[in-house]
Amino acid sequence: MRLPSMMSILLLLLVQSSQLLRAELQGPLSEIASATAMNEPTESHSQTNTEADEITTAEKDAKAPPIDPSSSATAPGSNDRKASKLKDTEFAPRTKVMPAALFERLWNDSLMKQQKLKAQIELIEARTTPAAVADLTPEQMEAQGLYENAMEMLAKPRSDKRVALTLLRKAAAFNHPKARAELAWSVLLGHWMPFDFHHAADEFESLANEGVHEAHLGLGFLYSAGVGGKNVSQPLALLHYTLAALGDNTLAQMAMGYRYLYGINVPTSCEKSLIQYKRVAKKVASKITFANGPVVHRVRLLDELENPGSHETEIVDYYQLLADKGDVQSQVGLGQLYYQGGKAIQQDHQKALEYFTLAANAGNAIGFAFLGKLYLEGSEQIKADNETAFKYFSKASEMGDPVGQSGLGLMYLKGLGVPKDSIKALSYFTQAADQGWVDGQLQLGTMYFTGNGVKTDYKLALKYFNLATQSGHVLAYYNLGIMHAYGMGMLRSCPAAVEFFKNVAERGRWSSRLMHAYSDYKQNRIDEAYMQYSLMAEVGYEVAQSNAAFLLDREEVHVFNDRHEDLIRAFYYWKRAAGQGYSAAQVKLGDYYYYGWGTKTDFETAAALYRKASDQQYNAQAMFNLGYMHEQGLGMKKDWHLAKRLYDLAAETNSDAKVPVAIALFKLQMLAKIESIKQSPYRFIFYMDENIAANWDLYMITVLTLLLGIIMYTRRPFQQPDQPAQAPQPLGNDIAAVPVNTAQAVPLAPVGATATAAAASASGSSTGATVVTEVSSTSITTTTATVSSSESSSPTNTASSSSAGTSSSSSSSNTLDPTD
Repeated sequence: MRLPSMMSILLLLLVQSSQLLRAELQGPLSEIASATAMNEPTESHSQTNTEADEITTAEKDAKAPPIDPSSSATAPGSNDRKASKLKDTEFAPRTKVMPAALFERLWNDSLMKQQKLKAQIELIEARTTPAAVADLTPEQMEAQGLYENAMEMLAKPRSDKRVALTLLRKAAAFNHPKARAELAWSVLLGHWMPFDFHHAADEFESLANEGVHEAHLGLGFLYSAGVGGKNVSQPLALLHYTLAALGDNTLAQMAMGYRYLYGINVPTSCEKSLIQYKRVAKKVASKITFANGPVVHRVRLLDELENPGSHETEIVDYYQLLADKGDVQSQVGLGQLYYQGGKAIQQDHQKALEYFTLAANAGNAIGFAFLGKLYLEGSEQIKADNETAFKYFSKASEMGDPVGQSGLGLMYLKGLGVPKDSIKALSYFTQAADQGWVDGQLQLGTMYFTGNGVKTDYKLALKYFNLATQSGHVLAYYNLGIMHAYGMGMLRSCPAAVEFFKNVAERGRWSSRLMHAYSDYKQNRIDEAYMQYSLMAEVGYEVAQSNAAFLLDREEVHVFNDRHEDLIRAFYYWKRAAGQGYSAAQVKLGDYYYYGWGTKTDFETAAALYRKASDQQYNAQAMFNLGYMHEQGLGMKKDWHLAKRLYDLAAETNSDAKVPVAIALFKLQMLAKIESIKQSPYRFIFYMDENIAANWDLYMITVLTLLLGIIMYTRRPFQQPDQPAQAPQPLGNDIAAVPVNTAQAVPLAPVGATATAAAASASGSSTGATVVTEVSSTSITTTTATVSSSESSSPTNTASSSSAGTSSSSSSSNTLDPTD
C-alpha cells in the first residue's frame, strides 16, 4: 500500500512542477513585452496567450510523426533523448527570448515555485472575497463616510476647514484609524489646530501597532526631526520610513528614494532610488489632465529676502484695472492666471471663464482656445461639454492658434465627441508643435513613442519630449524617465531616469504644502511654516530644505528653544540643499564651516564650497568670499593678485557688490603699500613692535597728552587789545574820522562804489585815511586801511577809497544813500 501512495505523490509533484514551468515561462515573456510596448499585460491577454500556446503545441504534437515503440524499447535512453528533442521543438520560439540560465533556475528551484504558486492562489482568493466591505458595521461605514467627506473638503481650496476637522473628530470617535492619523498630523503640523507634539506621538505609536502606514510615516518624521519627546535617531526614522513605503505611502516612498539617491544613512543605490521614485511618478502621471494641473510656486525665502521684487497682488490689480477698461491682452492674462493659479491667487476656473469669454467676444483666438480647454476637461464650476469644446477649438484653429489646434488633435486622437482619426490628430499636433506649443509637442512625441497612427520612432519621440520639457510639462518628464530607465532609443541611464522621475514626483498634489507653508510664513506663523517645510525637506524637496534652514538661521523658530540645536539642524538642512545644487545654500554652508556654526571650523571645506558655487553658478558672494580667503591666506595660499581678480569678478557679476568690492580693493592697496614699505629702507619702523609692546602705556600717555595740548591750543579764546579812541583829524577832503574796531571783518564794497573808488585812486592825494564802510541801514562795519599812492591800483585800496569818498556825505546820519 505504501508503494502506490508514494508513486501517486511523486506523480502529483511532477504535474505541479510542469504547471509552474509554464507559468514562469509566460511571466517573464509578458514582462519583456510590456517593457518593449509600454503596456502592462492584462489577465485576458495572458489567458489568450496561454490558450494560443496550448493550441500551437497541440498542433505540433498532431503534426509530429508517431513514435515506434519497438525502437524505443530496443535503444536504452532513446525516450529521454526524444523527449528532450520534443521539448526543444515545443519551446523553441520561447527560448529565443528567455536565457538558458532561467531554465536551470526553474528546474532546480521547484520548492520555491510551489510556495510562490500557493501565495498566488491565496492572493487570488483574497481578491475575489468581498467579505471585507460586507463585514463593516454600521458605525464603521458611517465613520468611513465622514472621513471621505472631510478629506474631500480639505482638498478643496475654498472649503471651510473647521467643518472638515469636525467631521474628522466624529470619524475618530468611531475609532477610524485614518481619521485619527489625519488629526495627529494636524496637531503635529499646526494645520488649523494648535500644536500638540506629544499627543501626535502617542497617536502615531498606537496606530503603528495596528499597522497604519501613515502612522509609520509620522513616527519616522518625529525621530528625524527630534520633536514630540523623541530624540533624533536616523536609524529608527529609516525603519519607520521603510515600513510606510512598503504600505504604499507616497511621501515615505519619496523619502526612501531621496535617501537612496544621496546615501543618507543608507548605501547609495541608484537602482533602489529609481524603484521608489518610479512608483510615485506613475501615480502623478496618472492624475495629469489636459490642463497640466495647478502651478505650484517654489518660493525660496533667502532669494526673496535678497531680491524682493514686485508683489504679485500689485501686478494683478494693475491688470484688473486694464481689463475693466476693455484691454483684451489683460483679460487673457488674468484668465490664464486664474486658470492655473498663482503665488498670491488661487485657482478659480469660474473667473477664468469670465475673462476668457470677454476676450473671445472681442475676437481673440487665445480666448476661444482656452474656453475650449475649460469645457473639454470640466471642473467643479464648469460642466464638461465636448460639443462646446469642439466649437471653440475649431474657431481658434481657424485663426491659427496652436492651443486650438492641439485641442482638436486631442479630441480626434481620443475620440472625444468626434470619431477617432489618428491622421487628423497627427496633422493638428504637427501644426501646434511647429508653433512651439507644449501640448502639441507632447502629444506628437507620444504618438511617435507608442506608434499610434505613425511608425514608432524613438528619436523623434525623444526630440519632441525634450522640447516639451523646456516648457515644464510633467508628462514629458515622465516619458523621458521611462525612455532613460529602459534604454529606449538611447543608452540606459539610471541617474538621468531618477532625475526625471524625481521631478515628476515633486509635482504631485502634496506639493501644495509648500504654498501652505509660505502662506503661514507671510502671516507670521513661523513655527507652523517651519514644521511643514521640515516635513517636505524629509521627502527631498530642496526648496523646503533651504527654507527650513533659513528660518532656523534667523532665530525665528521657537520649537526647540536652543540656539545650538537650531544651528545644528540648520547646518544639516543647508548641507542637503547644497547637495542638490542650490548655490546660495553652498555659500551658507561654507559660512557655517568658516565660522564653526553647528560644526567644526574648516577653512578648506569652506573654500571648496565657495569655489563650487562660484564655478557652477557664478555666485558673486562666493567670489567675494574666495577673494577674502586668498587675501588672508585662510584655507588656501595667500595670493593678493588672485584676490583682486576675484573681487573684480564679483563686481562684474553683481552690481550690488561694487561698493563692498571698492572697499576691499582699497584695503588691498593699503596692504600692498605697507608691504612695499617693509621692503624699503624705512622698514625699521615695523621692527619696533617689541619696544612699543613693552612700554605701551607710556607711549599712549604721551600721545594723549600731545593731543590734549593741541586741542587746548586751538580752542583757546582770542582776546582783542584795547585801543584808545582817537580824536577826529581834519583831512584834505573834509572826511570825518571814525573810531576803528580791528576785530571786525571787512566786507566787500558795494558795486555802486566802484566808480567813486576809481576817481579817488586817480587823484592820489590821500596818503592815509580811516575809512568808513556801511553795508546796511542797521549795521556799520569799519576797518582801517592805509592807502598809498603806489597801492592805489589794488582792488582793496580802490574799494576802501571809494567807501571813504562816499561816506563823507552821510557821516552825520550813518546811513547809505540809495542813489549811491
